[in-house]
Amino acid sequence: MAAIMFDTHAFVKELIEAGMPEPQAEVLARTQATLINEKLATKQDLQRELRELELRLKHDLTLRLGSMMVVAVGVVAALVKLL
Repeated sequence: MAAIMFDTHAFVKELIEAGMPEPQAEVLARTQATLINEKLATKQDLQRELRELELRLKHDLTLRLGSMMVVAVGVVAALVKLL
């Protein structure tokens, strides 16, 4: 995941100015920073995941199409032999 900048110091200052006790503001800032860094996906993360999904889908479709072609050739060969 790409890093997202989160200014915990400014966040704590803003919470304190709004009337929150400093220890509580610091805990909240640490928790927010952890959530942002570990759980939030960036646009680049989503684009990379989409590319990986597209490659897997192309691979799966290629295998299925190849399998269907093998079966079709076998069926045609069997029909030609019978007729």
